[in-house]
Amino acid sequence: MSMEYLGYMIVMAGVTYFIRMLPLAVFQKEIKSVFLKSFLFYVPYAVLGAMTFPVILYSTDHRLSALGGMLAALVMAWRGKGLLSVAISAVLAVLLIEYGLLYI
Repeated sequence: MSMEYLGYMIVMAGVTYFIRMLPLAVFQKEIKSVFLKSFLFYVPYAVLGAMTFPVILYSTDHRLSALGGMLAALVMAWRGKGLLSVAISAVLAVLLIEYGLLYI
């Protein structure tokens, strides 16, 4: 690893520490607000979704195969399947659609 990345790593470590330390410093008492509790409960899911969804659409050569993989994953997740089954079905859907698009 070159030294030019050391500054980036220090900044990332500081930001990560600050984000994790801030709630402990600000909320020293138990949070009693139902609204605030529900808001903080859903923040990780919203952030993960906001980070993941754009990547899904641009992860393959064709947008159609990305949408097909996403649809396959949503259907499997909706049916209550496990993470491995969801991931495998999405990958297989993308693979089949990509191969189909090669021959069109």
